[in-house]
Amino acid sequence: MPPRRSYDQYCSAARALDLVGDRWTLLIVRELLAGPRRYTDLHADLPGVSTDVLASRLKDMERDGLTTRRRLPPPGAAYVYEVTARGRELLPVLQALGSWGERELAERRPTDAVRAHWFALPLLRALDGEGVVEVSLEEGVFHLRVGAPEGPVYGDGPAPGEADARLTMDARTCEGVARGELRLSDAVRDGRVTVTGDGTLAKTLREA
Repeated sequence: MPPRRSYDQYCSAARALDLVGDRWTLLIVRELLAGPRRYTDLHADLPGVSTDVLASRLKDMERDGLTTRRRLPPPGAAYVYEVTARGRELLPVLQALGSWGERELAERRPTDAVRAHWFALPLLRALDGEGVVEVSLEEGVFHLRVGAPEGPVYGDGPAPGEADARLTMDARTCEGVARGELRLSDAVRDGRVTVTGDGTLAKTLREA
């Protein structure tokens, strides 16, 4: 494997960019924060990345200790990629980057791809406390693990067990929250987000 490219600067920011500065790397981390993913799943949820580039990035990330690869037992018998504890430490980096980039979203362009779970990170920034939140959008359903100290941060589909809160909203409302134009609590108060559930997170949202 060829040596990793480097800025060759004795600076922690430069060293960090040596590892995650290549195009697609942080977006791969974003996808793996949902839990183990097969190569085909990653490729499907990263529209625009070529198979060669994705394979190269995954090899680099495994070499740099950001991801691991393991084989599922039968009948799955497929390889999955997982983010390591070191890679998981990039969650606040992605959160900060997402917050900084809110103003760049503007209105959705006709060429923009979208996946429901891409709204997980902005919604995590909007929620306090601990628990599982299930979110229903026009694009699909996903769930968040708010305040999770370890393990997957979010996932596609309904919550695996009983959710502490269930949120239902339309695309425009969710986009407003993602752009930082609308507070989630205000959207709940205005009836733009329906909250159900008996958990602390649901009660907090209804009472905010």
